[in-house]
Amino acid sequence: MSSPIPVTILSGFLGAGKTTLLRHLLKAEHGLKIAVIENEFSDAGIDTQLLGDAPVQVMTLANGCVCCTIHTDLTKALYLLLERLDSGEIAFDRLVIECTGLADPAPVAQTFFIDEELRERYILDGIITLVDAANAEVHLAQTIAQAQVGFADRLLVSKTDLVSAEAFEALSQRLTRINRRAPVRVVEHGRIDLAELLDVRGFNLNGGLNLRPVVAADSLDRISSMVLRTDKPLDIDRLSDFMNQLLEEHGRQLLRYKGVLNIAGEDRRLVFQGVLKLYGFDWDIEWAEGEVRESVMVFIADDLPEAKIRNGFNALT
Repeated sequence: MSSPIPVTILSGFLGAGKTTLLRHLLKAEHGLKIAVIENEFSDAGIDTQLLGDAPVQVMTLANGCVCCTIHTDLTKALYLLLERLDSGEIAFDRLVIECTGLADPAPVAQTFFIDEELRERYILDGIITLVDAANAEVHLAQTIAQAQVGFADRLLVSKTDLVSAEAFEALSQRLTRINRRAPVRVVEHGRIDLAELLDVRGFNLNGGLNLRPVVAADSLDRISSMVLRTDKPLDIDRLSDFMNQLLEEHGRQLLRYKGVLNIAGEDRRLVFQGVLKLYGFDWDIEWAEGEVRESVMVFIADDLPEAKIRNGFNALT
C-alpha cells in the first residue's frame, strides 16, 4: 500500500483570493502532481469548462495537476479520485480542497477522521485560512469567519497593500488572540512559497507546539485561544477524566486543541490533539536530559469556558 496522500484544506473569507491562490498553485512549475477539489459555490471557477451537469468533473491540466469540480458530497468526490488514481486514469500525490467562502471547515476535516477507508488513503496535512486584510473587520464580525481563523494551522493574509502597517499589525495581533497556534503569513496576488501551504503537518501527532506570543487586549471575538502550562507531572488517569468531561460538556465548542504533556512516571512526552470531539494521542520522544519537563496545552474555542478549563486543569496539579 502506497503512503497516504497529504490533504490541504483551503478555507477563508469571501473575496480573500482563494481562487487566485489556487490558480497560482495549479499553474506554477513546481513539478508536483496536485489534485484540487473545487466546490462549485466558490466566488469564481478555476475553469468554466469544468462546470457541467455531471456531479463530479475531473480534468487533467497541462502541468499534470488534476482539477475536480464537485456538485455532490465530498466523500463521493474523494472516492472517485481514488478510483481514477488506482485505475491509472489520473495521477496525483497531493490534494487541496477549497471550501466556499462561508463554509465551516470542520465537516471537511472530520471526513478524514470518520471514514476508515479514506483515513487509510488520505492524511490531513493542514487547514490554511485566507484573510482579506482590507475587509477583515467586516468579515470578523461573523462568527463563521472567526471559526475559520480558529481552525487554521496557518493564516495567509491577502491585500496587505491596501492597509497601513499599523492596521496590518493590529489585525495580526487579533488573529493571534483568536488562534495562538497558527503563524501569520502574507500572500501577494496568490503568490506564496509552496512550503507555506504544503507539508504543514498541522495534524501530525508530534512534539511541536509553537505558540505565538499575544498582546493582551479586550476582545469582542467569540472565538479565542488559551494556553495552560505546568511543570508538575500530571497523573494520566486524572488527566483522562478531565479531558473526557471537557469534551462531553464542551466538545462542540472546542475547534482545535493540542498538548505536549509531562506524565508522572513516564520518560516520554504524551502528545494529543483534536478537532471538536474527535481527538488522538500518542507517546512521543523522551524528554532530553536536563530539559525542563513542562506540560503545555492550547485550546481554541467558540465562547471559550476559560475559567472552567483553568480550574479543572489546576485541580490536576
